[in-house]
Amino acid sequence: MDTAWLRMERPTNPMMITGVLMFAEPMSLAQLKRVIQQRFLAYARFRQKPVDGAAGAQWVEDEHFDLDWHVRLSGLPGRPGKSSEKRALERFVSQLASSPLDPTKPLWQFHLVERYQGGAAVVARIHHCYADGIALVQVLLSLTDTSRESSSASRLDKAWLKEQAAPVARRVGAMERYMKLGGKALGQGMAMMQDPSLATLLAKEGGEIARELVYALALPDDPPSLLRGRLGVSKRVAWAEPLDLEEVKAVGRACDCTVNDVLMAAAAGALRGYMRERGEKLEGVTLRATVPVNLRPLEHARKLGNHFGLVFLDLPVGEANPLRRLQRVADCMNQLKRSRQAIVAYGLLAALGIAPQPVQELALELFSRKASAVATNVPGPQQPLYLAGCELREIMFWVPQTGSIGLGLSILSYRGKVHFGLIADARLIPDPDAVVRRFGGGVRGPAVPHADGRLEPAAGRGGGAGPARSGNAGLTQPPPFTSRPRARA
Repeated sequence: MDTAWLRMERPTNPMMITGVLMFAEPMSLAQLKRVIQQRFLAYARFRQKPVDGAAGAQWVEDEHFDLDWHVRLSGLPGRPGKSSEKRALERFVSQLASSPLDPTKPLWQFHLVERYQGGAAVVARIHHCYADGIALVQVLLSLTDTSRESSSASRLDKAWLKEQAAPVARRVGAMERYMKLGGKALGQGMAMMQDPSLATLLAKEGGEIARELVYALALPDDPPSLLRGRLGVSKRVAWAEPLDLEEVKAVGRACDCTVNDVLMAAAAGALRGYMRERGEKLEGVTLRATVPVNLRPLEHARKLGNHFGLVFLDLPVGEANPLRRLQRVADCMNQLKRSRQAIVAYGLLAALGIAPQPVQELALELFSRKASAVATNVPGPQQPLYLAGCELREIMFWVPQTGSIGLGLSILSYRGKVHFGLIADARLIPDPDAVVRRFGGGVRGPAVPHADGRLEPAAGRGGGAGPARSGNAGLTQPPPFTSRPRARA
C-alpha cells in the first residue's frame, strides 16, 4: 500500500496530506521544534525516506537529517485583519499544496506562521506513503496536550481513541485473504473491461467479494462537468467558518438521519449551488466521491502505514430539493455500510503496490474516472487541545487527490464545531471560497424552524419528501460496518 501511494505521485496531484492548525496564541519556532523533536520524531519512520526500486520501495535512514529543513518559519504578506489574513493563509497553503516535497529527504515539513489573527498557524505536509489520513491526523493530534502545561498526564488521552474505536478485528483479519485476491482480481478486472462475460463468470465463482469488484469496475465514468477536466499544477484551498456541531445534530434529529448524512448532503448542496452559478445544467446529474474508510480501530491508527479502503459515495448535485438530496445520500450511505466495497479496494490498492508501472497507471486512471472528488469526514476530540502551550483554535486537513480527480472535500469536527474545507485544481475551481461559503446553508437546508423553536423536515419545499432513513454514522471514521448512535440519540 505504501509503495502504491508513492508511485501515484503526479505533477498535477502531489500525494501529500496537508493540514492547517490555527492557534489562539503566538508560538515560537523553538517551541514548535521542541515538540517535533520530542513527539513527532518519536516515530522512527519520519527520519527515513522512501527509495523506490524495481521490486518496490524501501525505507532508508536519512544520514543527513536536518530538523531545520523540515521545520520552517514563514510569514504572510498583506495587511493585518481577520479576513485579509485568512485569505493570505489560504494562498500560502495553496502554494504549499501545489509544491511536491523533496524526494532526497524524508517527505514531510512543518511551516510556522508566527503571526496569524492574534495567534499563530502551522501548516503540515506529510506524504501519503508514510500513512493514511486517519493515522496522520492521529499523529498530529499526538503532538497536543489536554492542558496548557505539557506533561505525560496531559497528553491527548488514549481513552478518547478507545471510546471512538470499533471492534473491526473480524473484518480486518480477513484482509490478507482479500489482498491475495486483489493481485489476481486486478488482472482479471482489466480483462472485464473488454469481456463482460468474464465478469459474470467471476461473480458466480468468487461470491460476494468478487461481486463487489464487478460492481466497482462496472460503474460508469462520472459524467462530464466543470469539476472534471485537464488538470494543471496549481491548487486552490479555502475553508468555511466553523459550524456548531449541535446545529448539525439538530438537523439530523429532525430528518431522522445521521450527522454524516447531513454533512455530506450539505457538501453536495454547496457544489450544486456553485455549479449552477457557473452555468452548469444539473438536472438529473449525480456525481461520485471516493471516500476513504478506516479498516482498523482508532487506537491503532497512530501506527504508521496505509490501512484503509475506498468506497464510492453518490453526490446528487442534480437534486434541487434539500430533503430529497439528504435522503439520497443517506440511502447510498446505508448501502455502502452493508457492502464489502472498502475491503475490495484495499486489496486492489495493495496489489497495485507490486504491479508493473503500466498496470498501475491504467488502473489508477480507470478508477479515478469513476469519481469527481475525494471526500473525508473525521470526528475529532471535543475537548480543548494545546500544542507547545498554545490553544488549538481550529484544525483542517486535506488528503491528496489521485489520477484525474481534481477536487478534495474535507470535514472535521473539533471542540463542538464542524470545519469544512476544499482543495481544488485551479483550472477547475479557481475560486473555492465560492463553494465553501455555501456549506452552512447546505446544512440547514433540509430542516426548517418550527413555531416553538424545534426543527422539522423541510417537507413541501421543491416538491417535498419524506424523512431520510437513519443509519450508522461516518464512513471515514468509524468504519462503515460498525454501529454508532444516530444523530437523534
